Amino acid sequence: MSFSHPLRIAGFSGSQGSASKTRALVDLATARAAAQFGAAANTYDLADLQPSLGAANTLADLAPLPRAIVDTLVSADALVIGSPVYKGSYSGLFKHLFDLIDPAALAGKPILLTATGGGEKHALVIEHQLRPLFGFFEAISLPTGVYASGADFVDGQPVSPVLTARLDRAVAQFGPFLTRARVATAA
Repeated sequence: MSFSHPLRIAGFSGSQGSASKTRALVDLATARAAAQFGAAANTYDLADLQPSLGAANTLADLAPLPRAIVDTLVSADALVIGSPVYKGSYSGLFKHLFDLIDPAALAGKPILLTATGGGEKHALVIEHQLRPLFGFFEAISLPTGVYASGADFVDGQPVSPVLTARLDRAVAQFGPFLTRARVATAA
């Protein structure tokens, strides 16, 4: 008899509030991935880690709820990470979170990278900022990243057909990793 945990996909939005375009994009990606692969899913925001994240020098300095969220992110089978673009990059507090995580903790973990910005001039943030950050952790960034600008949203929700098609292509790239994870947990 084998015991297995359900596949778990965690989303993380680097925005300061839950009513953001970044959160809406991460929620959509996480929900589509969970539906496609029969996984449990949770999404969190940078704001969920406050106020203790800003004052933390180590993970041990985090309050219990923020620490539990970080533990959920690290233990998930796959991640959807999103960041709003601030002056060409992610925010310092977003980076601070990952500075606290052990470099080996994300090794081999598949990650769908997403970002949002006001216009197309920020579209390369995934390639020039997020991909190198998660490359340092030896995480596996999916080949397709998803950037969305303000024009891709209506009433705060991502609706552009081009965007959702790209998102579906990216979500499908979790397939080999989550199939392997499902087999490993069933053994």
